[in-house]
Amino acid sequence: MVTEEVVYLNGRLVPRSKACISPYDQGFLYGYGLFETMRAYSGSIFLINRHLERLIKAAAQLEFDTVLTTDELENACKETLAANKLEDARVRLTMSKGEAGSEATILVTALKYQPPPTGKYTGGYKASLATFQRRSDSLLINMKATSYMANIIAREQAEATGSDEALFLNEKGHLTEGAVSNLFLVTPSLNLVTPPVESGLLPGITRKFVMELARLQNIKVTEADVSLDELRYFREAFLTNSLFEIMPLVALEGRRGSDRITIGSGKPGQLTKQLMAAYKEAVRRETTSEAGG
Repeated sequence: MVTEEVVYLNGRLVPRSKACISPYDQGFLYGYGLFETMRAYSGSIFLINRHLERLIKAAAQLEFDTVLTTDELENACKETLAANKLEDARVRLTMSKGEAGSEATILVTALKYQPPPTGKYTGGYKASLATFQRRSDSLLINMKATSYMANIIAREQAEATGSDEALFLNEKGHLTEGAVSNLFLVTPSLNLVTPPVESGLLPGITRKFVMELARLQNIKVTEADVSLDELRYFREAFLTNSLFEIMPLVALEGRRGSDRITIGSGKPGQLTKQLMAAYKEAVRRETTSEAGG
């Protein structure tokens, strides 16, 4: 017998089939909402406080009317995870503007998470360029908004050509981010470079955590603009997000078949592997500590 998924909606845990949102919810009508996607390991949601801090900051900027505190949002996520009897999962918290003049809608879902195949981590992702640009002056920079259609289209276009991810250029021709990830590059002197937020990208939670991990290992991290032509001079590259963690990036397909750029040797590099191992150790340490109280 299959147990029905349970979701958290506006203060209550309910079966998915009973979860109802107003047809006049501005999140549904206009994409006027925010979300955070988090990964749970062994029943513990990794970096949840950082995700909630970003969400609440953006909600305040947009003047969302919500009465829930950080602790209440955290409990909602943990209760949803527990109600679905999940240990390793993707937990999504969505907050929409709600009906005009009403409180925000709060929805939490939790689903079993299956990471990419091991072969992707050992062989690396291949990306392609998105066919449209990021704007460095976008109002939505710094917010993880539910107006996510451009990211989805870019990712679908990339997958249709056999790529794993799409990378965006901004209006100045600088690399910004992936459709669902942030970008890091490794210099010949084994330092890290990542595009700055001002170029038009979401400052990812995992992005910041990886920068901290690198500095703890005495790896210099610089935020700097990188043009497409400069990509070929880097030794390694990788992508980060909260679900797949750190993913090696080995090649970028251009908009024409002859534009392919192989990054470094075309295989995951040593510094990337070092940070992948450090990330997994941090997850093990923090989730084990939380589980133990």
